[in-house]
Amino acid sequence: MILTGDEIQTRLGSDIVIDPFDESQLNPNSYNLRLHDELLVYEEIVLDMRRPNRSRRYRIPPEGIVLSPNQLYLGRTVERTESHNVVPMLEGRSSVGRLGLFVHVTAGFGDVGFCGYWTLEMFAVQPVRIYAGIEICQIFYHTVEGNIREYCSDKYQNNHDIQPSLLYREFRSEADERQMRFGFGQEPPDSGD
Repeated sequence: MILTGDEIQTRLGSDIVIDPFDESQLNPNSYNLRLHDELLVYEEIVLDMRRPNRSRRYRIPPEGIVLSPNQLYLGRTVERTESHNVVPMLEGRSSVGRLGLFVHVTAGFGDVGFCGYWTLEMFAVQPVRIYAGIEICQIFYHTVEGNIREYCSDKYQNNHDIQPSLLYREFRSEADERQMRFGFGQEPPDSGD
């Protein structure tokens, strides 16, 4: 079940934290989040999952900045959110989508217990000018059934900035585990296939 706007406001300070909170951004069953004034753009032509990829930081000037097609822009929300006993989800606003701007390429699903700023994976279908402070997306909350185990991660939890992909850390974990199990420089035993 999705929480109503009134229920989101009722749960502020307990199950839900939105900081800063402005009642004018509250909707019937969601809350609008604003775009911060910085963007990250990857500098690599080919992105590699196994290693950190270089990126460049841009500040959105008062006159806005034009996003180009075929380029991924990472941004973040102005608001820091926290959720307990509910699942946060993020969607682009329909007015933004109607300009051909995807606000999150694939990662709109949050976890119970997530605390931090939302990194936005923005992609424009055609050139579009964006502005810092615009209400760019909306967060909504689902209730949860069953035992709750809160999100705990050293990758994205309690972030304070735009978060580029940290997927490479998972590859390191796999390599470290193999090294611990089979020793440095040794291959796992042949399975006999």
